[in-house]
Amino acid sequence: MDFPKELKYTKDHEWIKIEGDTATIGITDFAQKELGDIVYVDINTIGDELGEGDVFGSVEAVKTVSDLFMPVAGEVLELNEEIDAEPELVNSDPYGKGWMIKIKLSNTADAEELMDSEAYEASLG
Repeated sequence: MDFPKELKYTKDHEWIKIEGDTATIGITDFAQKELGDIVYVDINTIGDELGEGDVFGSVEAVKTVSDLFMPVAGEVLELNEEIDAEPELVNSDPYGKGWMIKIKLSNTADAEELMDSEAYEASLG
């Protein structure tokens, strides 16, 4: 499995890439493998201010539906519209074309609490 070192990770299997006061969020390679074939991504929180741990959407796989959780507080700015038409991008390229949302961070220091790639990999057992 792949866990890029430049990203931060949550115990709920989201990743976050921070660039200044904005961030891109998606689910990890581990999460997409556990879910199986993703058939639908439901995100309707554009423009919403959400807190850390709040649900920003859900992913539907062939056998299950899983909530998506905010790694940090922020305002949801953008949805990856490509995954609307091609949800399988989350499976094939979770850290690239399969990203889910972009947010404006409420507090950039919040990300310091998240796991780096080594801690995340260790948390998987």
